Amino acid sequence: MPESPPSTTTLCPSCAEPLDAEDRFCEHCGADLSLSASGADPSTAGSAASPSGAEAPGAAGGPAGAAPSPAGTAGTDGDRLGSTAAAAGPPGEGPGAAGATAGASAGHPAAGTASTRSAGGAPSAAGAAGTGGDPHGGARPQAAGAGQDGRLGGGHGGTGQPGGGAEGEGPATDAFLLAPPQAAAQPGGGGDTLALGVPLAGAKVSDPREEEPAEENGTVCVACGLGGVDADGYCEHCGHAQPRKRDHQEQELEGVAAVSDRGLRHHRNEDAFALSTTSLPDGTPAVAAVVCDGVSTAYRPDDASAAASVAGNESLLASLERGAPAEEAMRGALMAAFDAVSALAEEETQDGVPHHNAPACTCVSAVVTGPVFTVGWIGDSRAYWIPDDRDRPSARLTEDDSWAARMVSAGLMTEAEAYADDRAHAITGWLGADAVEVDPHVAAFQPESPGVIVVCTDGLWNYAESAAEMAEVVPPDARTRPLHSARTLVGVALDGGGHDNVTVAVLPFPAAVSRAGFPPAQVTEGLGGAVNGL
Repeated sequence: MPESPPSTTTLCPSCAEPLDAEDRFCEHCGADLSLSASGADPSTAGSAASPSGAEAPGAAGGPAGAAPSPAGTAGTDGDRLGSTAAAAGPPGEGPGAAGATAGASAGHPAAGTASTRSAGGAPSAAGAAGTGGDPHGGARPQAAGAGQDGRLGGGHGGTGQPGGGAEGEGPATDAFLLAPPQAAAQPGGGGDTLALGVPLAGAKVSDPREEEPAEENGTVCVACGLGGVDADGYCEHCGHAQPRKRDHQEQELEGVAAVSDRGLRHHRNEDAFALSTTSLPDGTPAVAAVVCDGVSTAYRPDDASAAASVAGNESLLASLERGAPAEEAMRGALMAAFDAVSALAEEETQDGVPHHNAPACTCVSAVVTGPVFTVGWIGDSRAYWIPDDRDRPSARLTEDDSWAARMVSAGLMTEAEAYADDRAHAITGWLGADAVEVDPHVAAFQPESPGVIVVCTDGLWNYAESAAEMAEVVPPDARTRPLHSARTLVGVALDGGGHDNVTVAVLPFPAAVSRAGFPPAQVTEGLGGAVNGL
């Protein structure tokens, strides 16, 4: 029998493992077999990487037979990171590292996974994590991407030339240049604020305890007490929104005081008030308070209440000073307030489109003139009489222009039933261009004993509706401390929930002014008929 021809087995020139005839790369170590086919020695791949044939920087970086150089990366991406990090060391550090980098640039697809040799022939540790480097090189894998001094490799080869290529040439690989950050120049001595570990020039940590408060003549933030307040109403230091001027207002004159507050539920204060004192032609002192409540469902309710309070107060003062009877002056004041609110509807809007409802508000006013005080109102803002002697009866002085009041006056509901209805606060009379009719209500009263007149919006009387309930919350010293009394009553509304804006004016009776006295009870006649006794 003829003998079979001897079989020939091709071995990998790097690891001596058997190869198949069609293999282009070694299945064991990944060596490029095309180099051996073309006569190139894989062991010199690092020096053959330079396009010009110059000796690789890694070969010149250290003596022949040097210790294994660190290459590879702990991870699965050892091909890119290993080739990048291996080329990092300064001249003389990590022999063979540049050879691995140059090998990658010369077309090795697995630089960092295949075993390479340094210029002296000593095996270098390569390969991805878990391969253990070159099984025949005997080198123990070292920390990935670190030079002998432990720094992360940059983009320079063993000779210090960029990229590990020949001197004078561009980078031989696509490696990233990982240069350490440079500290910013600090001509002024520098600060202590760091950005990514780099001091910023002139920066300094802000410490509120070291900052100076805002100027005394400027507005100071109510939250931090340090920053000033800009034109938009926000603190320039902490950004806190500041209360608007109308959110809480207080005023006290001789013989009258008032407080207005936004409440706890509304975003703005749509109430307004005006206080004044004057003298009648005969020298009798007169003290007045005008309180207005903007209709929230109308357009510009805050402007409506402000315009009405100012116009009504000015008209009332002018009429009293020229000697007009108090009731006549009160009627004229309410009509002047109506005209001022109606004029707002004629103003052009910002977008030029008229609104479907005109500005509107309610109004209640009281003026003390000698032994008599006069009350006028339109809407559901109220006035109460609270005597100093709480054994005497208190009284509600006004009747609401509201749905509930009409139901009660018509005998269709009791007062409790009417005000428990959802429609209770729907007003039937108001100041504004779209008012169905304007019928000012005016009444004069002459009490037999001293006390106070409480003039308020529904933001207060919702929590003390009847005269007896109001008398319970008015402080006993209200006549001598009207401002304290007004503050207390606003606090009652806020403690009750503060669902609406609340405004209260307290007028002591008789007027607590230097020339006021308390004459014996008497009856006077006016435009509205006999003065009511209390």
